[in-house]
Amino acid sequence: MKNSLPDHRKERGLSQQALADALGVSRQTVISLEKGRYDPSLPLAFKLSALFGCQIEDLFQPDAE
Repeated sequence: MKNSLPDHRKERGLSQQALADALGVSRQTVISLEKGRYDPSLPLAFKLSALFGCQIEDLFQPDAE
């Protein structure tokens, strides 16, 4: 799954640690999400979309096959 988390995070001026703190997860989780090594749970995806004020689909896109 592709994502635009780094772009959204940087637009808000958030560090990976600040985003992790806001979400209640570890910095390693944010790193894994941004690198596409980990797909978020649905509750985490909703938290991210609320935090960035956008739709989940604006953050995450399925890989084209």
